[in-house]
Amino acid sequence: MKRIGAYIALAGVLLIVLPYFNLSIMFLSQIDELGEATALAVKIGLILIGLILFFMDKLTTKKPQ
Repeated sequence: MKRIGAYIALAGVLLIVLPYFNLSIMFLSQIDELGEATALAVKIGLILIGLILFFMDKLTTKKPQ
């Protein structure tokens, strides 16, 4: 879960940053067709879901004693 969450959050950050360099992730570029505000909401949602999955793994994983 931790690794998946990190990848999802990274994808969200890349979707926000890459257009400033005239780049995009090909299979996720369809998000931008939804409109500017909706696309930004989806990208921020990806970051939040990724962070929740990342930190949820720390709460559910128990260290052996």
